[in-house]
Amino acid sequence: MDALYTRLLVTRFAECFEFYRPVLPALTGATLVKGSPDGPYANWDVDDQAVLVLYDRSAMAAGLGTADLPARPSAPTQDSAMLVFRVGDVDEALALCLDHGGTLAAPATDRPQWGPGLRTAHLRDPEGHLIELQSY
Repeated sequence: MDALYTRLLVTRFAECFEFYRPVLPALTGATLVKGSPDGPYANWDVDDQAVLVLYDRSAMAAGLGTADLPARPSAPTQDSAMLVFRVGDVDEALALCLDHGGTLAAPATDRPQWGPGLRTAHLRDPEGHLIELQSY
């Protein structure tokens, strides 16, 4: 049974799939259980537990009857959620993510004010979801 996992509702399914397909195994050990770039659904598991699911936003909206609502806010907003991956090497993980279509939000930086020995980098996946890579 999956107790808790993240499902990202995306409009750029194929691009997000191609970003997470190589990144999740390297960062979390997750394996692709179901899905392809054609969508509308894909999931990655670790030890038979879901880690991340991608789902086409329009397919979810159709199921909920909200297809007539806007898919994005009309003006930029501050982030309201973030995926966080604890990794062995922030710089190496960042390079992997950028090589697969991620966009840099903040470079790898030591952040002792956030926690002893903490190093982070921030990026966005192809859909714009904020990701933090961290190591202690």
